[in-house]
Amino acid sequence: MTLHTRGFDLLKEVDVRLSVELGRTDMKLKDVLALGEDSVVMLDRLTDELLDVLVNGKLIARGEIVAQGNRFGLRIVEMAGAQPASGEGAA
Repeated sequence: MTLHTRGFDLLKEVDVRLSVELGRTDMKLKDVLALGEDSVVMLDRLTDELLDVLVNGKLIARGEIVAQGNRFGLRIVEMAGAQPASGEGAA
């Protein structure tokens, strides 16, 4: 068990890329080329929907944007695969 634990501890030091996805859209290349400073691109996500939190492209959680000083932060609301909090998502 000690060997297994030591091996896992080594993996904890591996760098990964955490990203937050605000939304997506499909566009024709001509529309992408026409984008400018004041362009608005509509995304597939509503303003009250949680954002996807990905590690190396794999969904691990969902969260919401918070302001921390003069920077943006992310508050994790639910972990991927976890049951929604009581009252949420129940029909």
